[in-house]
Amino acid sequence: MIDFETRRPEMIALLKHLVETESPSTDKAAVDNVSRLVADECRLRDADVQVIENATAGNHVVARWQPQGQAAAMQAGILLLHHMDTVFPLGTLAKMPFYEKDDKLFGPGVLDMKGGIAISLTTLAALHEAGQLDRPVTALFTTDEEIGSDSSRALIEDLARRAALVLVLESGLPDGALKTWRKGVGDFVIRVKGRAAHAGGAHADGRNAIEELAHQVLAIQKMTDYARGTTLNVGLIKGGTASNVVPDEAEAVVDFRVLVPEENERVSAAIHSLKPVTPGTSIEISGGLNRPPFPNDERMQATFAHAQQIAAGMGMQLKASGSGGGSDGNFVAPLGIPLLDGLGACGEGLHSEREYIFTSSLPERARLLSELLTRW
Repeated sequence: MIDFETRRPEMIALLKHLVETESPSTDKAAVDNVSRLVADECRLRDADVQVIENATAGNHVVARWQPQGQAAAMQAGILLLHHMDTVFPLGTLAKMPFYEKDDKLFGPGVLDMKGGIAISLTTLAALHEAGQLDRPVTALFTTDEEIGSDSSRALIEDLARRAALVLVLESGLPDGALKTWRKGVGDFVIRVKGRAAHAGGAHADGRNAIEELAHQVLAIQKMTDYARGTTLNVGLIKGGTASNVVPDEAEAVVDFRVLVPEENERVSAAIHSLKPVTPGTSIEISGGLNRPPFPNDERMQATFAHAQQIAAGMGMQLKASGSGGGSDGNFVAPLGIPLLDGLGACGEGLHSEREYIFTSSLPERARLLSELLTRW
């Protein structure tokens, strides 16, 4: 068995390099910098590397490791999913530097999910050097997960359909639990059109779009059903031009999350059945589900049980949990392919200035990933 504890400094050094190469999703030049870094690191580890260029989004990286021997190379492979983009804007490092303290590593994106990239690359290098990769392994590194994976979804689905198993290196929970379910995620935009008028001289002639939007906001919020795991959240609203003008336009953006496909159908039907309450106004609705639900169904339960057996063989007790947040694993779940999520570094503080990982989780997760890759 490979001793990943001795590779801890190597993982920390790589993670530091990744974190200090800032990569906000919407800055193509910046996210391309980390894309080049990851591509170079994969080549150093003897991978066959393909860079998928995008005109607007960052460039994605596909790295492939082939085992020795024709029979081994013909086996269905394993796909590892990662994303290189973060939610943090350029300049965050100045106030949120990478540092280590009390078995914790801090920095923008250290948990979501550059820690997972460091774990993958170290594990694959170690297995390759030891001649222990006995089936093809493909690692995909995308650049737009935090903003919906629009440019990478088709690539994710295509690679997943060819795999026997998909492992997602998103962050693990603080107690090490894997994620065996995730909610489907989507959004709706509700646009209201009214009629402008002077708020003092012709108030009665106006049709207040904000007033109408308020009716719709209350109706939408009531669609939340905690018992079904369904939430709707009106998180953004805008409208109007001045306090002395009856507003003729208003808009709300609604985040919604569902556990099962049937709830998406119910929520979508309810949203599209909304009707104006205020005479003389109209409603326009757009949007829908971005990431399908990733349910804890029989296939997921069987996949996790097998992972538990493998982990038990190395003296590790795996736990299962889930998340209201989505990942690129959501795109894989409907394809009927065995899937495990949350195999990355463990920590807390996602998307905040408190984001950190437990340093000790780097070798621990590398060991687990190594066993999954060689014993599945």
